[in-house]
Amino acid sequence: MSESQNIEYKSSWRDEYLKWICGFANAQGGTLYIGKDDNGKVVGVKDSKKLMEDLPNKITTILGIVAEVNLHETADGEYIEIVVSPQPNPVNYKGEYHIRSGSTKQELKGAALDKFLLGKQGKHWDSVPMPNVTVADLKPETFDFFRKRGVKSKRLDEDALTDSNEILLDNLQLTEDNYLKRAAVLLFHPKPEKFVTGAFIKIGYFETDSDLIFQDEVRGNLFEQVEKTMELLFTKYIKAIISYEGKFRVENYEYPYDAVREAIHNAVAHKDYTGGTPIQISVYKDKIMIWNYGQLPQNWTMEKLSKGKHPSIPFNPDIANAFFRCGYIETWGRGFSKMTTQCLVAELPEPLYYYDMSGYWVVFRKDVINEEDLRDKGLNERQVKAVLYVKEKGKITNSEYQEINEISKRTAAYELVELVEKYKILKQLGASVGTYYELE
Repeated sequence: MSESQNIEYKSSWRDEYLKWICGFANAQGGTLYIGKDDNGKVVGVKDSKKLMEDLPNKITTILGIVAEVNLHETADGEYIEIVVSPQPNPVNYKGEYHIRSGSTKQELKGAALDKFLLGKQGKHWDSVPMPNVTVADLKPETFDFFRKRGVKSKRLDEDALTDSNEILLDNLQLTEDNYLKRAAVLLFHPKPEKFVTGAFIKIGYFETDSDLIFQDEVRGNLFEQVEKTMELLFTKYIKAIISYEGKFRVENYEYPYDAVREAIHNAVAHKDYTGGTPIQISVYKDKIMIWNYGQLPQNWTMEKLSKGKHPSIPFNPDIANAFFRCGYIETWGRGFSKMTTQCLVAELPEPLYYYDMSGYWVVFRKDVINEEDLRDKGLNERQVKAVLYVKEKGKITNSEYQEINEISKRTAAYELVELVEKYKILKQLGASVGTYYELE
């Protein structure tokens, strides 16, 4: 077996390898082999008898844990197997905290160490009490907004309308030992950035990835950020197609309003605020990209996220609970299927959900297969007609292109090649007489 999350090979022993044992103990556990090369081949271990006596004592004395140490004999020599169980409490090596991640060991420092220690205590970042902030420092208007939304969505009883702010915070479990939790400050303080760096949202309109046309920054508490962001997006960044039903003016937006709002709610509630980086919304002519800093939990795959699934426990459960109680989000994780359904109903492509080393992305894509956008790309009228034909029928052949446009085979072939190679709207499939074209 090759090295992995739970397996590490060392050809000989060094005391610094106690760090690797520490890393296993702080993660999912694992096995350290002494006397094997990087490929897992036995190379033999020297002084095996002494190591069998020393290792259990060093592990217990320095790390404070007990590990199973076994000696194995083979035709190629002896090797030692150290089996480490995952530990409920944080384990340190001379004051350093190490953790196994993938097939590597990492030393935890700064914000990463804080999150790790909180996790071992069964706490989350947003549940940590904050000194020197009182209920009087919070914004009364935001409490009123929260109460009205919560009662309207039937997530709060009408009694909440007359409860004091202190009682409301206590009912939301946003206090501990007479201190406000971080979540309370982010949710209700007029300027949470005084306490949490990067607690705001940036919006930008891009012509290309490197060509920013204009931008805005949205600040205030999290409820204000959501409301202001939605207002900006749908008045300044996203086009509305105006139509009339009798006397009544109807505005149909390029993207489903509720789907975009759901994505903003999720980004704000699930963001890792220890990163000090604002949520970023990049608007293009044909898509909206919403990004928030964060990390996938252990054992959570990008494949699950790409299918619109989400970890059942949000990174900030106290913030997520408050969002739920005011009607912002549904049961955690269901919002992704809601966004997908709304896009499909609007006859738009499904949103893309994915994760990279920096954080989470939700991407809404515009249906660019329409007459206006096709003409804007430079297609002639025959090509526009052909692409719309493919959108309806699923494919087109050269002979069909000739027929719907009443042109020669040679002209049809030239213009189809343009749609494939120049505009990259169609793709060519089949061969010879069986050639046909579909949307790219």
